Amino acid sequence: MGGFRLVFGSLRSCFACLFIDLRIILILETFETQDRLRIRITDSNSNGQRWEIPQEIIQRQPHLSHKSLLQNHQSLPGKHFLSDRTSDLIFTIYNTTPFGFSVSRLSSSDVLFNATPELSNSGTFLIFKDQYVQLSSSLPIDRSSIYGLGEHTKPTFRLTHNQTLTMWNADIGSVNLDVNLYGSHPFYLDIRSPPSNSKAPAGTSHGVLLLNSNGMDVVYTGERITYKFIGGLIDLYMFAGPSPENVIEQYTELIGRPTPMPYWSFGFHQCRYGYKDIYEVEAVVANYAKAGIPLEVMWTDIDHMDAYKDFTLDPVNFPLNEMKKFCNTLHENGQRYVLILDPGISVNKTYGAFVRGMEAGIFIKHDGEPYLGVVWPGPVYFPDFLNPAGQKYWGNEIKLFHNVLPFDGLWIDMNEISNFDTSPSTPFSTLDNPPYKINNAGTQRAINEKTVPATAKHYNDITEYNAHNLYGFLESKATNAALIEATGKRPFVLSRSTFVGSGKYTAHWTGDNAATWDDLAYTIPAILNFGLFGIPMVGADICGFSRNTTEELCRRWIQLGAFYPFARDHSEKFTIHQELYIWESVALSAKKALGLRYRLLPYYYTLMYQAHTKGTPIARPIFFTFSQDIETYKISTQFLIGKGVLVSPVLKPNATMVNAYFPKGNWFNLFNYSRSVSKNVGSYTTLDAPPGDINVHVHEGNILAMQDEAMTTKAARETPFELLVALGSGGENSSGEVYLDDGEEVQMGGVEGRWSLVRFSSGIIGERVIFVESKIVNGDFALKQKWIINKVTILGLKNGRTKSYDLYTGKGMYGKSGISTNLIRSGEFVIVEVTGLSLIIGEEFKLELNTK
Repeated sequence: MGGFRLVFGSLRSCFACLFIDLRIILILETFETQDRLRIRITDSNSNGQRWEIPQEIIQRQPHLSHKSLLQNHQSLPGKHFLSDRTSDLIFTIYNTTPFGFSVSRLSSSDVLFNATPELSNSGTFLIFKDQYVQLSSSLPIDRSSIYGLGEHTKPTFRLTHNQTLTMWNADIGSVNLDVNLYGSHPFYLDIRSPPSNSKAPAGTSHGVLLLNSNGMDVVYTGERITYKFIGGLIDLYMFAGPSPENVIEQYTELIGRPTPMPYWSFGFHQCRYGYKDIYEVEAVVANYAKAGIPLEVMWTDIDHMDAYKDFTLDPVNFPLNEMKKFCNTLHENGQRYVLILDPGISVNKTYGAFVRGMEAGIFIKHDGEPYLGVVWPGPVYFPDFLNPAGQKYWGNEIKLFHNVLPFDGLWIDMNEISNFDTSPSTPFSTLDNPPYKINNAGTQRAINEKTVPATAKHYNDITEYNAHNLYGFLESKATNAALIEATGKRPFVLSRSTFVGSGKYTAHWTGDNAATWDDLAYTIPAILNFGLFGIPMVGADICGFSRNTTEELCRRWIQLGAFYPFARDHSEKFTIHQELYIWESVALSAKKALGLRYRLLPYYYTLMYQAHTKGTPIARPIFFTFSQDIETYKISTQFLIGKGVLVSPVLKPNATMVNAYFPKGNWFNLFNYSRSVSKNVGSYTTLDAPPGDINVHVHEGNILAMQDEAMTTKAARETPFELLVALGSGGENSSGEVYLDDGEEVQMGGVEGRWSLVRFSSGIIGERVIFVESKIVNGDFALKQKWIINKVTILGLKNGRTKSYDLYTGKGMYGKSGISTNLIRSGEFVIVEVTGLSLIIGEEFKLELNTK
C-alpha cells in the first residue's frame, strides 16, 4: 500500500475487565492527497475480518499518486515523524506506553489532533477492544471552535463544552434537544482563533472524520474530544484546509460531492400529514393560486396509501384516476408532485410488493427468517439494501408505481430503521446488549429499542450491529438510482436518515420539529451543520410540524424558511392547518419573502452547481466568508446564502427589531437597495424588522444574476435577467456567476455540454469608469435559450453621474436605442440603473459607464 506500519502489543487500561484484550496494528496510509491524511488503526489478529465500512458501500477516493511523495521519515528518541513535501501536515508517532500520536501543521507548528495520553488519566488513553474503542485528543480550549458531529438539535451552531454527542440513528423527533436523532456524521470542522505567537492567522481551519458506522459517543469538554465506540476500527481522516471552505471541499472530495438537485426543487413546497382526500389536496393547490403565493411542489404523506402500504393508493379517498388527473394538472401548470415511502413492506400475501420481495428473498433476517417489525401498516418486513437483489427489488417497485402514477420525486421516511416494536435481546448476546452503553436517547437506552435488533443479519452476514447507521444512506442510494431509471431525469430524493456521504444521493429535512419559537431558532444551526456534512439541500418544516402554530410564528417562520435551501411547509395530523394562505398577514409575508427567493433562483441554482462540483454549502455560516473575524464564530442566528447574501431573521415573539452582526464592508438591503449598512470593522447593528419584513442584505464585491418573481420556477425562468452589482469599496473587483442548464438533465455540468456558465466581473477603472463584463464557458446552450439581460443595477457608488456609457458585445459596439440610465440618490450611496437592455446572456459583453 505504501505508507507506514507499526505493530504494538496489548493496550490495557481500567476498562480491561470489561472488554476482550486485542493486539493492534497501526497502518498509516499516509497522504492520500496533499490536503488529506489517513490514519488507520485495527486489530492485528482479525485477518481482515474486523468490521469496516466496505469500499463498495462508501467509495473512498484515494489519490494513490501521492503515496510516493513521502519526504521525511525521521526518528528521534521516542518519536517518529512522517510528512509529505506537498503537504502542510506532519504526523508524529510517540513510542510511549500507552501509545500516542499527533497531527500538526508545518507552517505554524499548531497541533491539530493530539492523541498523546495523560498518564494519570485513563480517559485519554487509546483503547482498542473487541466492542470498545476509545480515541482522545486534547484541544486548545481558548482557540478552538468546533462545529458538526451530528445529528442533534442544538441551540447554538458552535458546540458548547461538556457534552456527549451520541451517534446511533433513531426515530427521535428533532423537537428533542441534545440527543441522537436520525443521522450519524462523525465529522467536525475546527476553526481557530490566532495563537499568541501569531504564526497561524485567525480562521485557520481543519476537519476531522472518524469513518465508523458503529454506535458512538463523542465526549467534548472543550479541552478534549474523546470518541467511544462499540465496534469497528479507527479510520481517521485529517483535512488540512486551511479555510473553512477548503475543508468542506476536501471532505466532500473523499465522501462524494453532493448530488445535483432539479431546478424545480428550489421552489416552494407544501405538505401535511392528514389531508383526508385528493379533493382537499386539490383545494390546497387552488388556494395557493388564488392567494397569489408561489407553489412549486405539492406533497402527500402516508394519507394517500391504501392501509399505509407503499406503492398503493387509497381507492376511496385517493383513487387512481383522480390522482392521475391531479398529477397531469400540476404538470400542465408547471408544478410537481412528491409522495412518501417508508421502508417497511406490509406482510400481506395479497400485496404485490410483499409477494415479490418474498420471491426475491431480499428482507433483513433474524434467526434465519425475515425479521418481523411493526410500523404504520402493521406487521412489516424491511428490505435489505446491502443485498444487490434488494436494491434491484426496490428499483423495480418504484418503476412499477411510476408507470401507474407519474410522481416527480420521493420522500423516504422512517429509515433509521424505525420500528414501533422492540424485540427482546438474544440471550447472552453482546451484540444486542454490548458491554459499553452508548448514551442512546440521552438515557443509555438499549440499542435494540424501537428498531431492528443488532443481531439481525443483512446480506453476506453483515450484522445490524455494524450496519445500523447505514440503512438510510443505502436506501437513499437505491432510491436515487431507481428514480433515474424510472424517469430518465435528475432525481429528487428527500431522506430523514443520513450518514457520511448521503449527500451524494439525497436531500434532507431536519425532521419532526414543533411550532415553537425555540424550534424556529434551532433550525439555523441544524441547516448549517448539514452544509458541513455535504448535504447542502436541507430545510426544516416551516411553521413547525407538531403542535399548533400561531399567526405570528408562522409569519416569522416563512420569512426565514423562504431562504432555506429546501423550503417546505409541513404539519402534523390533528394540528390546525398552517398553509401560507390561512392568515392574511402570513400570506403577505410569504409573497414578499418568496418573491425575493424566486428572484434569487438563478443564484440558488448556481450555488447548487458549486456544491455539486466543489462541495461548498448553499447555506453557510458567516465565518465561511469572514473567517478572520472571530466574532462570527459564535453566531447562530444569522447565515449566508453563498458567499455574500446575509439573512438576519426575527426569532423572538413580539419583536419589531433585530440585532444583527455585519462584518466589515458595505451591505445593501435586497428588498430596498437604498437601505444599507456600512462597517469599518464588524459589529452589531439594530435593524428595523416590522411584522411583515425580514432583513436580507448583499455584501459588496458580489454580482447576483436575478430573474423576476413568478408563481412557478418554470415561469420565473422565462423572464429576463437583471444583474445586481455591489461594488467593492477597497478597489477590489466584484464577481459572480450564473450556471444555466435545462434544470432536469441527470448530469449537471456534464461533458456533453448542454449547459453554460457565465462569469461576471465589475470594478472601477481610474476614478470614473465603472465596468461590468461577462466571460462565458460553454456558451452554446445559453445562446439557444435566447435568455436576455434587460437591466443592470449598480450599488455602492458614493457620488457621481452617468455622463456617458459604452456597451460592447462579441459583435462590436452595441446599439444604444431604447437604453436609458438612471441615478437614484439616497443616503450615502448612489444607485445606478441601466434599463432597456436586450443583451443575450450567452454572448460576452462589456459595459463601461463614465460617472464623473
